[in-house]
Amino acid sequence: METIIGRSTEKKLLLEIAKSGDAELVAIYGRRRVGKTFLVRNGFSRELAFEFSGIHHASLDQQLEGFSLALTHASGSLPLAKPESWLKAFEMLKQYLTPLVKKQRTVIFMDEFPWIDTPKSGFLPAFEQFWNIWASRQPKLVVVICGSAASWMITKIINNKGGLHNRVTKRIRLLPFTIGETAAYLKNRKIKLDKYQLLQLYMAMGGIPHYLKEVVPGESAAQVIDKLCFTKDGLLVDEFKNLYFSLFDNAQSHIDIVKALAKKGKGLSRQEIIDTCKLTTGGHATKLLDELIESGFIADYIPFGKTSRDKLYKLVDEYSLFYLKYIDGSKATGSGTWLKAMTGQSWTSWSGNAFESICLKHIPQIKKTMGIEAIYTEESVWRYQPKVKTEKGAQIDLLIDRNDGCISVCEMKFSAKPFEITKTYAIELNNKIDCFRQQTGTKKTVFLTMVTTYGVKNTGSYPGLVQSEVLMDALFDL
Repeated sequence: METIIGRSTEKKLLLEIAKSGDAELVAIYGRRRVGKTFLVRNGFSRELAFEFSGIHHASLDQQLEGFSLALTHASGSLPLAKPESWLKAFEMLKQYLTPLVKKQRTVIFMDEFPWIDTPKSGFLPAFEQFWNIWASRQPKLVVVICGSAASWMITKIINNKGGLHNRVTKRIRLLPFTIGETAAYLKNRKIKLDKYQLLQLYMAMGGIPHYLKEVVPGESAAQVIDKLCFTKDGLLVDEFKNLYFSLFDNAQSHIDIVKALAKKGKGLSRQEIIDTCKLTTGGHATKLLDELIESGFIADYIPFGKTSRDKLYKLVDEYSLFYLKYIDGSKATGSGTWLKAMTGQSWTSWSGNAFESICLKHIPQIKKTMGIEAIYTEESVWRYQPKVKTEKGAQIDLLIDRNDGCISVCEMKFSAKPFEITKTYAIELNNKIDCFRQQTGTKKTVFLTMVTTYGVKNTGSYPGLVQSEVLMDALFDL
């Protein structure tokens, strides 16, 4: 078995499952290429007794054929006949497992579970019967079901209203690697890149193990991005549409939302999304947004002092942001494309937004460096749109409301050298904090924290402006 890098919480849970004395139904979901199958295959101390994966857009006949082949392989017997239905397929599986579960802890794995449930196939009712009537009564059996279509897994399995209601005993929502896990993964693969280079890689492809496998020793971040994103056969050139259409049945609406959010780095409200994408109000828009959130592509934030009705939605998937900014519709291709793009003004703007997005995913690490990890906090964004021309607006991308009577306003800046606060920017920062105090009426003490790559060069030039600093090194903490 291969070593699992990172995933400390998930590995601990799998160990608990392996040692428990109860029948376990484990549901694992997360976006495509995030490492779900690898986690299952390598997360248990014993080899899987049976593994079967659904086939995308396959017929019922093809799915049943795949099942019989998988069972033949697992049992080591002569080729088994294809079952006529899923009820008979699970009866075959039960007969195979019965002698095994009498002897030892036995794990079976059904991957891409949503793809197996083809229309009118009777798959889900048959699985419900298999679990409720037999499998749930086998204290040495672990049934792991896994799917990339997170919304399907949530609706049909986790929140099932029928025969599987409250039957899932453990669930794992597998997210991309953190930046620290990404560094550990690449180090394990003998990749030597400094933290600034690793950040650049992460900004383009996120913490997706399947993408990171393409990084080879001796290549810079720019070379890797050139190869994967701008050459004819690069892995990430056409990944965007494959990614969304493999997860969602009617993916164009999801893509429309993602594209709208990509143009608004500060986020959009639900109504703004509905208007921009010409969606119908009500359940349809909510369903689309929920599916994108559960799949990890977008995130919702409640602005400071507001309610859930005022949520802002942001695109947080690094690859999607990069693709829509630099790959989609671009005529620039070939070696050196990215090196040239990095000298342009658009790169400065994009890299700043991408760094902010990464920081928002690593708030625990930021809090730890600030020395407030033990304090209860609520994180939010805040923006003020002026009502008259004489007023100035303000935007705070990370606001940490602390239970110790303080609020930390975090400013995030990405640069290739220590960041220098200009006189104009210092005035902007003071105005932003004053606007926040005035518009919210907060009585709490407001601190300014600078989150940068290499630190702030000249805090001494503006005494009392910056109360604390967080460098990029802190984001790599596991």
